[in-house]
Amino acid sequence: FTVCVMSGAGRQLALFLCSCYVVALGVHAEEPREASHHEAEHYMAAVYEHQSILTFDPLALMSRKEALELMNQNLDIYEQQVMIAAQKGVQIIVFPEDGIHGFNFTRTSVYPFLDFMPSPRLVRWNPCLEPHRFNDTEVLQRLSCMAIKGNMFLVANLGTKQPCHRNDPGCPNDGRYQFNTNVVFSNNGTLVDRYRKHNLYFEAAFDAPLEVDLIIFDTPFAGKFGIFTCFDILFFEPAIRLLQDPEVKHVVYPAAWMNQLPLLAAIQIQRAFAIAFGINFLAANIHHPTLGMTGSGIHSPRKSFWHHDMEDSRGHLIIAQVAKNPLGLIGMQNTTGKMDPSHSKFLELLAGDPYCEKDAQEVHCDRATKWNMNAPPTFHSEMMYDNFTLVPVWGKEGYLRVCANGLCCHLLYQRPTLSKELYALGVFDGLHTVHGTYYVQACALVKCGGLGFDTCGQEITEATGRFAFHLWGNFSTSYIFPLLLTSGMTLETPDQFGWESDYSFLRKRGLSSGLVTAALYGRLYER
Repeated sequence: FTVCVMSGAGRQLALFLCSCYVVALGVHAEEPREASHHEAEHYMAAVYEHQSILTFDPLALMSRKEALELMNQNLDIYEQQVMIAAQKGVQIIVFPEDGIHGFNFTRTSVYPFLDFMPSPRLVRWNPCLEPHRFNDTEVLQRLSCMAIKGNMFLVANLGTKQPCHRNDPGCPNDGRYQFNTNVVFSNNGTLVDRYRKHNLYFEAAFDAPLEVDLIIFDTPFAGKFGIFTCFDILFFEPAIRLLQDPEVKHVVYPAAWMNQLPLLAAIQIQRAFAIAFGINFLAANIHHPTLGMTGSGIHSPRKSFWHHDMEDSRGHLIIAQVAKNPLGLIGMQNTTGKMDPSHSKFLELLAGDPYCEKDAQEVHCDRATKWNMNAPPTFHSEMMYDNFTLVPVWGKEGYLRVCANGLCCHLLYQRPTLSKELYALGVFDGLHTVHGTYYVQACALVKCGGLGFDTCGQEITEATGRFAFHLWGNFSTSYIFPLLLTSGMTLETPDQFGWESDYSFLRKRGLSSGLVTAALYGRLYER
C-alpha cells in the first residue's frame, strides 16, 4: 500500500501541492505510477475530508443565484483536489456528505440549493456534455466535468429535488420530494447512478425515499462498488443488504459524522465495517472539528489509511493503492493449528474446564477459582447514553466476566506493566434510544475518564495502558463490528476476529500505544 495525505482547503493550488507528503506503512515509499507490477491487482483511490464553506444562516431564504455562488466555492476546492488526485493516477475519488451545500436547513431554506435529479436508471445523461437538457442542474454539471477533467470516477453528495403528483400518496404537501443524494460519475462524465439516503439523521430538509435504493455500480478497474451514506452504516437497509452480493468488495461512503467516543468515532466504525465484511471501505467525512466532525479513511481488513484531526481546520486528501480483492483477517473462521498459551487458556475457558498449570507464567487452577470467588464489584455507568454494567479491570493479569440481559462478556488479559489508570469491562444488551433508536449488544473494554467508576464511559483519546487480551461474548446476532482504538486516535488491527464455540471473539497482542477502546459492537437489526 502507498498512501498520500494532502492538507488544505485554501483556494490556491500551491498550498495543496506544497503540503503533500507520502507515507508508506511497512514498505518503501513509492510514487503510484512506479508500482506498475501492482496494477493488475490494485487500483488508486482517494477520499477528501472537506471543510465546507457554509452559509452564515442556514434558516435564511436565499436565491438560487446566491446558493450557487456559495456552492461553487466548495466545488472550486473539489476541483483542485480532483486535479491533485489525477496527478497521482487516482481512478476513483469520494467527497463527503453535505460538503457542497452544508447542513441544518429547513425544508424551505434548502430548496435553492437543490439540483433536479433525473433517474439514471431511466435516463442516460452526461451533464457536462449536455448541460441544457435539464434545468437546475448546475452542480451536477460541474461534478460531471470534474470527472472528465480528472479522468476518474467521482462520488459526491448533494441535495436534489423531484416533483411529484398530488395523487401520489407519499407526495409532500409542497409537491416535491427532497433527497439527500449521492451521485456517481464515470471518468467520461456520465451519471452512472444515484443513491438517496434512507436513514436520515434529524434532517428535516429531506425526505427518505419510499423504497430503499440498493445501488451497486460497476467499474472497469475494480468491479462492483456499493454505496450508502453516514447514519446508514448502523442499519440493515441498505448497508447489510448490499453486501449480501458476494461480488461487492468495495463501498464508497460519504458522511457528515459527529464523533462519539468511546464506541462510535468515525474511523472506528469505518474500519470495523471493513473488517466485519472483508471489504475495502472508502469513507469521506466532513471536516468541522468544532462540531466534532472529522475522521476519514481508506480501509481494508488488514490496513487503514486514515485522518482524524480535531485541531487543524484544513481539509485533507488521502490517496492509497487498494487491493481489488481484499484479504480478510486471520481467524475469520474457527481457529485451528498451533496456538500460544493465552489462546489455549481462552479455549479452556470456553470449554468451561479449569485450566491448571504449574508454570508461574500461566494461570493456576487455584488462581482461576480465586478470580471467580473474589470477583471485582459490578457497577453501572452511562456510556454512549446507555446504562452499561461494568467491572473494573485490576491487576496485571486475570479473567473477568460481566453479564446483562443474557449477554455475557468475557475478558482474558495480561498487562506488561500497570498504569495509573482505571479500565473497565462493560456490557450492554438493549435498545439504544438517544439520537436514534436501534438495538445494541456490546462488550467493551474501555479506559475510564478518571479513577472513579462514574468516569467509565467518558470520551477520552489518550491512554498508556497496554494489554494483551481475548475479548468474547455470547452474542445473539451474527452482525458484530470489532472496534480497536489506541492513544491518539490510532487504529489497530486485531490479531484475530471471528467465532469460536458460538462466541464472537476479538484477540490482540502488542498494541502500539495505550488502549482506549477494544469492543465487540453487535447490532440486532430485527429488534
